[in-house]
Amino acid sequence: MARHTGAETVVFSSPVCITATASTVGTKEGEGPLGKLFDRVLKDNMAGEQTWEAAESVMVKDNFGILFEKSGVHPDFLIAGDLQNQCCGTNYGVRDLNIPTFGVFDACATFGEALALAAVMTDSGAAENVAAGVSSHFCSAERQFRFPLELGNQRPPTSTYTVTGAGAAMLSKNGTGPYITAFTAGKITDYGVNDANNMGAAMAPAAAECISMHLRDTGRNADYYDLIATGDLGCVGRELLLQLLKKDGTDIADNHMDCGIEIFDKAAQDTHAGGSGCACSAAVFAALLYKRLKRGELNRLLLVPTGALMSPTSIQEGESILGTAYAVAIENEVIKWNI
Repeated sequence: MARHTGAETVVFSSPVCITATASTVGTKEGEGPLGKLFDRVLKDNMAGEQTWEAAESVMVKDNFGILFEKSGVHPDFLIAGDLQNQCCGTNYGVRDLNIPTFGVFDACATFGEALALAAVMTDSGAAENVAAGVSSHFCSAERQFRFPLELGNQRPPTSTYTVTGAGAAMLSKNGTGPYITAFTAGKITDYGVNDANNMGAAMAPAAAECISMHLRDTGRNADYYDLIATGDLGCVGRELLLQLLKKDGTDIADNHMDCGIEIFDKAAQDTHAGGSGCACSAAVFAALLYKRLKRGELNRLLLVPTGALMSPTSIQEGESILGTAYAVAIENEVIKWNI
């Protein structure tokens, strides 16, 4: 059963298995370095719809369909979210699936939240199978949080490119791994960043705090993990994260990657600081990291989706952008905790 340890961490003494993953991405993501790894690449980012928001809902529905087919099970519950107001991308996407759904929101960290809650629900016996999934769309996110694309605004070098895509994972009490063995729910951080085009700076402190707390709560060193993968800090946020952790006595430079850096070719695709969005960490995990775990190339992964919490109203009112992060330990062996 799950139990709380330390300040912010939950550990699992019985397996919570990730039995399958699914990933869908847009055209730009499909042209990137990981393009051949995704389950589906859209030929048209409108997905045959009249609006970008509707296109995102199509991705949500279709990607869950891929997950159900790959896992061979129909989940008891869905835990899902996106960047649209009131999670409309998710809600309209799952309305025809006839599955009880928990809508969640933690900006680009939503996949970490969804995995954590799905693991607790599965471990508790409340469900046999729970699907966790998220989505985002570059065009709908730009319209909601920054500027309509029709204005043609130039983005500064610190900005990230919201990933068009969807990622999902099926969690079950049965399976041969990899397993979610623990998670750390980070606190909301506020470093006074108020530039909506520099979200890496807002998220890096939250990632550093969450990683540090996870290591303290579990008694692990950073090198315990084969890889620590943050969600979407981008180039700017990654450098800040490494500096903040080094001040705390932790060096992860040799075993860290950022999903936002990996999903695009920065030079060739003009994505500035890298990728972001709910789908960034979810699609990279589903298409790349999960497969590396299954092949045994990785045995111990700490997945740390990161999020910048804001709304159009809060930005207009001069509020700072808050940061959040979740650290989810995913391992190929069942862990016997002594803490």
